[in-house]
Amino acid sequence: MAPNAPNVPNVPTGSAGSAPERTRPARSGAPAAPSETVPRARSGRRETPPATAPAPRRASAPGPAPAPTPRRDPRPRVTELRLAAFARHRGATFPVGQVTLFTGPSGSGKSTALAAYEALARLGGGAVLAEVFPDPGALVPEQARPDAQRRRGFRIGCTADGAEGPVRLDLAVQAEPELRVVGERLTAGGLVLLETALRDPSRPAVQAAWHTAGSAPVTRAPLPDDRLGTALLPLRVAGKTDGQRQVLAAAEQMVVALRSVFPCDPRPDGMRAPVRTGSGRLLRGCDNLADVLWRTRAECGRRHGLLVDAVRTGCAGPVADLLAEPLGDGTVRALLDRGDGRRTELERLGDGELRYLALALVLFTGPGVLAVDAPGEVPDAMRGLTVLADGFDRALDPGQRAELLRTAVLMGERGHIRLVGAVSDASWAEGAGAITVVHLEA
Repeated sequence: MAPNAPNVPNVPTGSAGSAPERTRPARSGAPAAPSETVPRARSGRRETPPATAPAPRRASAPGPAPAPTPRRDPRPRVTELRLAAFARHRGATFPVGQVTLFTGPSGSGKSTALAAYEALARLGGGAVLAEVFPDPGALVPEQARPDAQRRRGFRIGCTADGAEGPVRLDLAVQAEPELRVVGERLTAGGLVLLETALRDPSRPAVQAAWHTAGSAPVTRAPLPDDRLGTALLPLRVAGKTDGQRQVLAAAEQMVVALRSVFPCDPRPDGMRAPVRTGSGRLLRGCDNLADVLWRTRAECGRRHGLLVDAVRTGCAGPVADLLAEPLGDGTVRALLDRGDGRRTELERLGDGELRYLALALVLFTGPGVLAVDAPGEVPDAMRGLTVLADGFDRALDPGQRAELLRTAVLMGERGHIRLVGAVSDASWAEGAGAITVVHLEA
């Protein structure tokens, strides 16, 4: 569990925005750097025990073979989301599985949880705070009171699992009077691999210290206060010592897990009109669905066949194929082939059918088709894709949402995709397979 948030986000005692001290009491105001207690990294030197003669071995009958160790999935993936103090959430920890549904009444914070996940993903991709949080004051908990320097803020974090084991990231952001990072901590295996703190509020930088385990236990240097330090580590750490290589591996695992995220909220109104041909990469609102179909139908016949099968389940009337037709003016439109010489333009479909069609396309495609800022230096087989779908069941009938959920579970089991969605009620999802349901209360 993440540490419980205090009554208001705060900064440690000392100068404004000073580094977190584990033994000093916090004062109210802007957010403190993450405050969980973890041991600091130590030097890589080890005490060598004195050499002793090996004990003689006794012959014994062979015993049963040991049980095989479960193989760890090497693909980085977020397994936990923490909202210590973010909008209406305080001290909240949410598990994230292959298929995760946030459910609860209106105002319970479902969309806020997905917004926090997306914010971490964008920061992991190198975006600056101002782009990620255009209205940071709205994310400060209502109960948070400003301190003497009028500072308030919020705290979020996550855990990414993979080849390096669980890696934990915690971030404290000052929202008022100006937006900036005031503290960040990256930990793995009980070691603090990176820790930053705002030492001098007059400078646009935080003081960072990362694990070295060489001639010096840590390396200290300033980092910008408007970006995620973890995403900058590959540019700053040389990787000459075992400790530095551990830092790089943990940072890479976190960044790859965060960058492989596609927020999706299909907008039926934008999907009905013809669109200009372009990159063939599906946008967040799926407005360019016809352009994507024009590309994917020719590139992968097998996945297109699976998509057509799903469309038959979710759209009224017979469906023989799903087509994209160029119109001669540089635009393309999508059609349903009814199989008897009739074709139905998408503008004739209802909102539920269009949202179903778009979400099915997302689940059957991958990073090469979706507009995802995926790390190109990492092979596709070594990274997963997570789809964030707010209002996942919006405008869908029971059959459509059940089929989409079944598809998401199937693709998750195959390792192709992970889904994190928000729904008003998840009772219909019972028995669909390996699903993590997070119940929120208003």
